[in-house]
This record gives sequence, structure tokens and C-alpha cells, in this order.
Amino acid sequence: MKKCVLFMLFVITVTITNAQENVNDLLTAGVEDAQRFTADYIAPASEGVAFGINNGWFNNAKAPKRFGFEISIVGNASLIKDEKKSFEMNVADYENIRFPDNSPTKTVATALGHNDPDITVIATYDDPIFGAQEVEITLPTGIGSENINLIPTAFLQASFSPFKGTQLKGRFFPKVDTDDVKVGFYGFGIQQEFTSWLPADKVFPVAISGLIAYTHLDGSYDFTDGEYVEGENQKIDTEVNTMLFELIVGTKLKIINFYGGLGYITGTSTTDLLGTYRVTDGVLFSEEIIDPFSVEQDISGIRATVGANLKLGFFGINADYTVAEFDSASLGLNFSF
Repeated sequence: MKKCVLFMLFVITVTITNAQENVNDLLTAGVEDAQRFTADYIAPASEGVAFGINNGWFNNAKAPKRFGFEISIVGNASLIKDEKKSFEMNVADYENIRFPDNSPTKTVATALGHNDPDITVIATYDDPIFGAQEVEITLPTGIGSENINLIPTAFLQASFSPFKGTQLKGRFFPKVDTDDVKVGFYGFGIQQEFTSWLPADKVFPVAISGLIAYTHLDGSYDFTDGEYVEGENQKIDTEVNTMLFELIVGTKLKIINFYGGLGYITGTSTTDLLGTYRVTDGVLFSEEIIDPFSVEQDISGIRATVGANLKLGFFGINADYTVAEFDSASLGLNFSF
């Protein structure tokens, strides 16, 4: 669990750091161009995190006995598809950015990919004395530069059954501050076994449940000045809010059970570039920008999960695989009381 948590922090740290790397230098080309690039650059990472933190909400379709309590340690790994590692950057969508070789488009890395070799752009800005000036900026690369091909998440989860067939659930990952990066998330949900309402539910061969869950993640990174942009209190804040709606079907055996789910995720991701930024040529020209922009993205998608749960007394272990925009595998250790 500790190694998984540390690896998750490392991946999120690298992702947020690379999101900052050189993005603030793009402010040289203007706020609108920097915002447009940032939206395309971070979109797959935000989506991957959103799908990852919604895994592991259930390990069975059948609800425990009334007043039953369960504590789970859940680890998850979301796989990064090749199409999420890059995007097509079209200079026609930008006002003050072009490629040095005047290419109309190029495939560049997202926060999940890697530019190898480096890709540069020419940013144009207006100097009040010398007129139009140009600087060459290296586009940020992504976590692919660290040979990372998955997004891990890990958390503690607890559930309680106040009524027959009903589970109230909560999950938590404490906010950790390391190397100027703060990351944490929490969530809560309710799972209801519909078949528990049937008169003959004990002899019904399968359990059918519904789940509704909310998850919130927030992270921030305080960073130093860029090559062309000076300033103070510069940081990136990221917030992800999601809702999961899931229909779950599973067997009702004593020791080992199999389950499957079909669900839908919806939510938003908001990334704010905050602080004071002074675009300068180092001699005469200087322009100050405060809290340059905010990027908000909608997240949605269908997912399907299959898994198995082995229960031995109060201890259980489950594993499942989810097919979605980011396929993922989850493993849970469950303690029931």
C-alpha cells in the first residue's frame, strides 16, 4: 500500500510539474494562446485521473447483513492508451504561435506523452519600442518521459449497512504535501441491493444492485519562474469532481462470487493558473499578468467492469478489470465485521 501511494504521488507530481513546465513561458504569446494549449495538453490527464478515482467502489452485488461494517484497502492502475499521449496542434487555432519550419500542424505530447525530440514553437509579442518580437519556446513534455504508462490510485474505503440491502460508503486519501505538490481526494456513495426487497431474496440466484457515488480530488503545485516569465506566488490548482452511476449484477455464493457492472461517469475538471507573471525580454519590455486563466473541462463516459471476490471469514480479496476510456485493473483487501 505504501509503495502504491508513493508511486501515485510521484505520477501526479510529474504530471502537474510537466503541466507547468514551459506553459507559463507560453504566456509570452498571450493569455488566450497559453490557455488554448493548456486545455489540449492537460485534458487526457484530467480524464485519466477522473476515471481512476472512480474504480473500486464495489466488490460484490450482494449487500452485507444489517449493521455490517467493511474496511477496504484499494489499489488501482489505469492504463494510458497511445491516443491519449498526443494531440494535433494546429497553428491556425493560435494568434501568436507558429512552428519554426512553418508547418501548419504537428503532433505534440499531452501531459501523458513525451516529445522526443523536443518540439519548439515561435511566440510573437509586441514590444512598445521595437515592435513585433519573437522568442523560441520548447513545448512541455509529459510523464512519458519517465516511461510511465499508467495512472495509479490508492485509498482507504469503508462501508456500513444501516438497513437491509443498503450500504453507505466513504473513501479517503489524505492530502499529502511533498516537493511543493499537494494532492488528496475523498468520496461518498450509496449502494442498494434491489433483490433484497424481493420476498424470496434468499433463494434468488443472483443479486442486483445500484450504486451512486461522488468523488472529489484537488491538487496544487507551487513552482519557480520560467525562462521568459518572472513573477511571484505562481502555482497550478487542479480540482476534479465526478459522479458515478452503476448497475451491478453478481452471484450469491458463500466463498467466491463473480460480479459485473455497467456504469456512467460524469463530472468536471478545473485547472487554474494562479499568481503574478511578468512577461519580459529582460531589458525594456515588461507586462504583468495576474491569475492568467482557468481551464474547465467536462468529463463523461461509459464503463464496464467484471471481477471476482474471494471471502474467507472476515477477510476477503477482490480483483476486477474495467473497460472504459482508460482501461484499469483494481485489487482490494476487504475486512468485514
